[in-house]
Formats: sequence, structure tokens, C-alpha cells
Amino acid sequence: MIPTSYELLPAQQAMAHIEYPEVDLDVCVYQGGFGSGKTFIGAFLGIELCRKYPGIRGLVVAKTFPLLRDTTLQTYFEHFETFGFQEGRDYVWKATEAKLIFPQWGNSEILFRPLQAPYKLKSLNLGWVHVEEMSEITEDAFLMLLSRLRQKGIPRYRLFGTTNPQAHKGWIHRHFVAQNHGLQLEKIGRREVKIHYRRIIAPSTENIYLSPAYLLNMKHQFDPDYYQLNVLGQDGDYTAGLVCKTWADANIEETPYRPDLRIYLSCDFNVDPMCWVLAHRFNGEYHFFDEICLENTNIVQTVEAFTNRYYGHTSGIIITGDASGKNRSVASERHNDTYYKILLNELSRLGFSQFSLDLKSANPLVETRVAAWNAMVCNSEGLRRVKIHPQCQWLIWNCENLKYIPGTSLIWEPTYKQIETHPRLKFTKHVWDAASYLVERYDPILLTQPQARSAKSQIVTRPFRMNGFLF
Repeated sequence: MIPTSYELLPAQQAMAHIEYPEVDLDVCVYQGGFGSGKTFIGAFLGIELCRKYPGIRGLVVAKTFPLLRDTTLQTYFEHFETFGFQEGRDYVWKATEAKLIFPQWGNSEILFRPLQAPYKLKSLNLGWVHVEEMSEITEDAFLMLLSRLRQKGIPRYRLFGTTNPQAHKGWIHRHFVAQNHGLQLEKIGRREVKIHYRRIIAPSTENIYLSPAYLLNMKHQFDPDYYQLNVLGQDGDYTAGLVCKTWADANIEETPYRPDLRIYLSCDFNVDPMCWVLAHRFNGEYHFFDEICLENTNIVQTVEAFTNRYYGHTSGIIITGDASGKNRSVASERHNDTYYKILLNELSRLGFSQFSLDLKSANPLVETRVAAWNAMVCNSEGLRRVKIHPQCQWLIWNCENLKYIPGTSLIWEPTYKQIETHPRLKFTKHVWDAASYLVERYDPILLTQPQARSAKSQIVTRPFRMNGFLF
């Protein structure tokens, strides 16, 4: 052990020491409030791994290099000063390569890299990875970093990250909370690998090195929600400001595609991405069994994707969705073509015959769609009539994360600049639009008093047909 007078905090000890010595890969996230020692323990653990496994190569990453330089790397040098390390003897800092080398520990090394160009890291063979501010990187980057843990001769790989608590359910929540990995056995090739996922909560109040006046000041200044999130390090209220306020995991169900039932195909015609949902309706419920969400595409390519999955479906297809799709398509060379006309023509060209269009004359107000959707997701009696298959990842993601702009009734959508930074944000709202158009079409919320009907109209019911389908 590195000689030091450090007294690690309980959460820091939990991060440094793994629970299962026999594990092959330990994946840990340290979620802490202000001043909870996140960067401190990350740098300490990186140094300790270099000492314990001579010749190991570690990687420290963050979204930008200034964050690494001004915070993380500075913390490494502070540790060196505490340990009494001398540059040139105990460590070598190569500024041009952004690399630390430890000559006395078999030339163990630590690389410092930003994640602005993740492709530059794909050739690395690593023994451990430290992710600074994990909530600022993408899930794809996280999975790519996991795949870089392949340095030969390392008995146990480590990926550890630090993060502030989040007020929304992102990929960190999914990997470390919702999926509740724990200790699991995975097969990679012919090998069985033991992997352990864990999350550590580190409240600021646990840090004995913080001034009591600093802690008391935060308690007096912060509102309860902000204090819970940024001081106690606890999860935020994930439902606050959510559009789908009645959503719960109980709405996720492996509801299958059934060739004996009609497919309700509901469309949103945004070009990037194009988002369509597929559902069955029966027993007063909506069973969303698939979604088609394609980037940089058009209607023809999206119909082809639908055909590749459901060619030969003969039980009927009802097409609905965004009523503005009845307007002329600027992408078509023919003057009178609308989005829906192109869609119908393509279905016919590809061999479908049992399909029809059912649209409102105009799109309903967003608030009426929200009300209709939430009523079907879960009504006041706890009845859940929307079921979504787990493979509909973007529809589920929107149900969990779609929010209003604070203080307004407007649904938040990302700017082009935000999408450039976080490309996955482009999937915000569009697939939910498609799904909510469908629900509101057949189960609208009546916000106005209905007109009185005659006794005769109340007792006489008559099925009606639409393009050959009985309703």
C-alpha cells in the first residue's frame, strides 16, 4: 500500500475495495454530492492499481481535456506531493503525450484522453479505466471503454467512474440501477467471465474533511430537492416535470406481434429520425410490439424496413399518425404526393393489399394527447392499458425521460447544437408523438361537455366499415 496518512471515507473505501475477489471485471460508479471526494478517490485508485499491477496501462477519460487537466490531473499531482513522490524518480509526466509513467512499478502508465474523438481510443489495450463525470459521456462511449479492457496478464479489470446524481433516468440509471446487474456470469467466446456492477452513494455530509459551516450553508441555501440531489447524493425525483407522469415499469411487457391481428401503424414524419410505432389493439388495450426509428432516411426506406419485418401480414394494417402528413411532401417529385400517399403507394408496390388510412382532419392539441396517453398508461383506478415491448427502446426512453420546459406546458426538445454534442437526443419526442397520436385517435379525452343525444341514438349501435375493416 502507498504510505500515506489518508483516512478514506466509507464510500471511498467501498469504491477502492471490491466485494468479490474472484470477479474478472468490476464496474463501479461513485455517485456523490458536492465535496464528496469523487475525483480524489478516482485518482487515488488509479495510482494504487499502477502500484499493485506493475506494467499495467490505465486510462483516464472525460468529456473534454480541460476537465482532465484542471481537475483530475491536478488531483494526481496533489497525491504525489502527499506521498513524497519526486518527478523523474517516482513518476514521469510526458506532457506532449498526456501520459504518466511510473518507472519503479514496471513502467505502469496512465493515459489522459478526452472523449471528443472516441474512435482514437479503439486500438488501446487497457487494464483499467477511470471515467470522470460519467454522466457527461454517452452510453456508446461507455460500452466502447468496456471493450478496451483487454490487456494481457491482468488478473482483474476495473472500470470506475464518478458522477453527480441525476434528476432523470439515463443510461447510468439503466446499467447500475434498473437492470440491477450485481454479480453475473457472462460467456465471452469459450470463457466464462464474472462481472460485477455496483453503484456507491456518497453524501457530502459523510466527508469529515469538509467544514461544518460549508455543509450548514448548503442546507440553509438549497431547496429540499436540490439538497437531496447535490448534497445527499441521492437520486432525483424522476417523475418531476415528466410528460408521462403515470409511467412505470409495469407498462413494460413482452407483448408479441400477432399475425392474426391488425397492425396499427402510427407515423411521425420527421426526417432525422423517422419514427413509426406498431401496435395491436384488443381488450381495450394498446400493445406496442415494435418501433421503427431510422436516422437520415425517407418514407420509401422506412416502408422497406417495415416490409423486411412484416412481409406477408394479411390481417390488415391501419395507418394513422401525424395529420400534417396529409400535406404535400417536398421530397416528392410529383406535385400532389403527400407523405401518406407515398407510404400507401410503397405498401402496394411491395405486395401489401389489406391496408387503409384513418386520420383526423387536424392534429389535436398537445395537452389533449398528453391527457389521453397518460389515462391509458395508468388511470385513476390504477388500470394500465398501454403495454410496450422491451425492444421499443426509444418509446420507453421517452416515457421515462420526456419532460416539460420548467415553468411551462411546452415539451422540451433539444437544439441542433445539443444534438451535435449528444446525438441520441435526436430521438427525443418523435416516437412518443407517433404513439400518442394513435392512442388519442381511438381513446380521446373529452375536455368539453358533450352534446346531449337522443334516446334513440343512445340505444342503437351499428358497426361501421372503413375500407373493408369491421369496427
